[in-house]
Amino acid sequence: MGVSACGKTTIGQLLSNALNVPFYDADDFHPQANIEKMISGFPLNDDDRAPWLSILSNKLKQWNASEGAVLACSALKETYRQQLSKDVLSIKWIYLEGSYELIKQRIENRKQHFQKSNMIQSQFDILEVPNYGIHVNINNEPQDIITYILSKINNE
Repeated sequence: MGVSACGKTTIGQLLSNALNVPFYDADDFHPQANIEKMISGFPLNDDDRAPWLSILSNKLKQWNASEGAVLACSALKETYRQQLSKDVLSIKWIYLEGSYELIKQRIENRKQHFQKSNMIQSQFDILEVPNYGIHVNINNEPQDIITYILSKINNE
């Protein structure tokens, strides 16, 4: 979890490979209206996110009941994380943390993504950093991040 461009997809895919479970990107489950709003340069609000979070909550229950999964999802607010994890027996939160400047630079270097650099401040504004889970500094190399995450998971 974390703001856009913190590395959720890259780290999520590497972690899913290491754990031998499927990977899913929460962005793929956004209703079309949300995507169009973001493409137009407008950040989502809680009303926009409600149907998306409901879809993801149901998917997490399904994945938890089968082989498990890694989901890359912003989950910026505690209420979002509570909704996502309700009725899920086992969930491990991994927070990918980085500075505003680093995230903005990453977004500006992205091609073909609906999130625009002018919208990143809104994500930092609503971000409620969890006081639980595994916190990882994104300044490290992806493989080092995976090694760290796996060591934390294996020690729990």
